[in-house]
Amino acid sequence: MDKYDSLLLKNQLCFPTYAVSNKILRRYQPLLEKLDLTYTQYIVMMVMWEKGKVNEKELCKALFLKSNTLAPLLKKLKEKGFIEIHKDKVDKRNIVISLTDKGKKLKEKAVEVPPSIAKEFNLSEEEAIQFYKILYKILDEKED
Repeated sequence: MDKYDSLLLKNQLCFPTYAVSNKILRRYQPLLEKLDLTYTQYIVMMVMWEKGKVNEKELCKALFLKSNTLAPLLKKLKEKGFIEIHKDKVDKRNIVISLTDKGKKLKEKAVEVPPSIAKEFNLSEEEAIQFYKILYKILDEKED
């Protein structure tokens, strides 16, 4: 084994992860364009559809995003009329995000996205479950 083998692209875990991520996002794009959402806006909306109302810190944690990444997404979703952003009445430092009626209605259109995406990839249900578990195992590891 050559000492430089670890530098070969084919030996990197990060490269196929990156490439698969890009491939998946490209498959989402035409579906999300119909909803007037980017992928990152879509994942924010998924949390909002689940919770209805959430504070900024909870949203960051759920999406594995930093506040400075989330802020422009929230601003754009507010401009589109899907969410409202306001300060908590008790603790003014706490930012609360809630769905608007327009945001709630968007959920009906979005319900078609997950099954459409599932059809795009040639994975058995068992393979998809294993893949999901492996990804979350990596995500759930403690950050430095």
